Amino acid sequence: MDNSTDKPIAVALGAFAEQLSFEAIPEQVRQRAKLLILDAVGIALASTRYDFAQRTLSATRELGEGVSDVIGYSAKLSLRDAILLNAVLVHGLDFDDTHGRGVIHATASCFPAALGIAAQYDASGRDLLTAYILGIEVATRLGAVAKGGFHQVGFHPTGLIGTFGCALIAGKLQGQTAEQLAMTQGIALSTASGSLEFLEDGAWTKRMHPGWAGVAGLTAATLARHGFSGPKAAYEGRFGLFKSHLGEREAECDYALATENLGSIWEVGEVAVKPVPACHFTHAVADSAVILHQQGIRIEDIERVTALVPKETVGIVCEPEARKRKPANSYEAQFSVPYAIASGLIRGHFGLVDLEPDAFADPAALALMEKIEYQVDPQSGFPRHYSGEVVVTLRDGRQLRHREAINRGAADRPLSADDIVAKYRENAHTAVAPQAAQLILDAVLNLDAGSARELSRALAARA
Repeated sequence: MDNSTDKPIAVALGAFAEQLSFEAIPEQVRQRAKLLILDAVGIALASTRYDFAQRTLSATRELGEGVSDVIGYSAKLSLRDAILLNAVLVHGLDFDDTHGRGVIHATASCFPAALGIAAQYDASGRDLLTAYILGIEVATRLGAVAKGGFHQVGFHPTGLIGTFGCALIAGKLQGQTAEQLAMTQGIALSTASGSLEFLEDGAWTKRMHPGWAGVAGLTAATLARHGFSGPKAAYEGRFGLFKSHLGEREAECDYALATENLGSIWEVGEVAVKPVPACHFTHAVADSAVILHQQGIRIEDIERVTALVPKETVGIVCEPEARKRKPANSYEAQFSVPYAIASGLIRGHFGLVDLEPDAFADPAALALMEKIEYQVDPQSGFPRHYSGEVVVTLRDGRQLRHREAINRGAADRPLSADDIVAKYRENAHTAVAPQAAQLILDAVLNLDAGSARELSRALAARA
């Protein structure tokens, strides 16, 4: 495949970023973007009750106070630390949205970056929303170029690719020229990161990836603003992003996807809101298990269970099998197909309550997980759809099965606006009073009529 281009991708993206205006974005795209932000805010509020949030807050406070707001807290941090913590809150429960083709949680990095930087520069709500949409459009397209390849070689696109979306968000809000915006991406190339090693032991590092993308993106943009020089071919160069990180898999990249239909087809509409607080790769089998539970399956009658999953997801949610059948912590539970199925078959749900230690260490769940195996799904729609199927073989030889060809919440099967608002309320009400949750909801959905600082202050309120 000839991956050559007439001009560097960074130049094309920089020109798009400079020219993008609020008015050029279709109304339905802006409305969808506000719903994605609302979803992220609800998750962030719910995260404030968890230990990982408290520990991140303690660490960032030790690094120094500042004037930037933190969602759900009274703390004031430096801009970069506030971006880091806010992104940890959005991404920490693994309940945040996902772009299918890009295999990336773009909102988790793009919204905290846009919120903090827009508030710092006293930008309008319209400018904040425009910058957020810019970041989503860029990050999702760049992720799609790799066709799922980053996960196969151990990189997490949310941190790695998210950096470039955040760099352009920062540059846009700083009023950079197209030339500066192109340089910003070149500098970001040396700051982007995100390893999947957390999968080996349930470490917390995944939670910081989108926030670090925001920190790195802002740093790169500010350096470019002051004349710091970066390489021009950030993406397609000899040591650019895709060649350096994908190795032989770079040959599978479709570089045209980075800029294809920019400004005419909007990837915001392709972002899937999660109905289940776990890795998106588990959703289809989790829902299938719940539906089979509703058919009255008795756990004691189960001989074995087979999960059909996309081959590209096996290394993330099915292996190593011993660990996936005995998750040691909530993060391992969120990345375990056996546990998603066991929770659904036994309890008829897979929610935040099922990520508590007494749930994933439940003897009944552990016993059932030993009976669950996986096979590669020959009819998978990956990466557009994270499809899956559960086949239950009973002791009497009968088989019961259910298939989710299109995972719930995907672009082709989206959650409605009412569904997203309901999810927001359920999450927000775990941390703030209903009246405060309503004020925040109103502030988000009326973002384009207010200012970034007004929204930032509203999100920090806990009354």
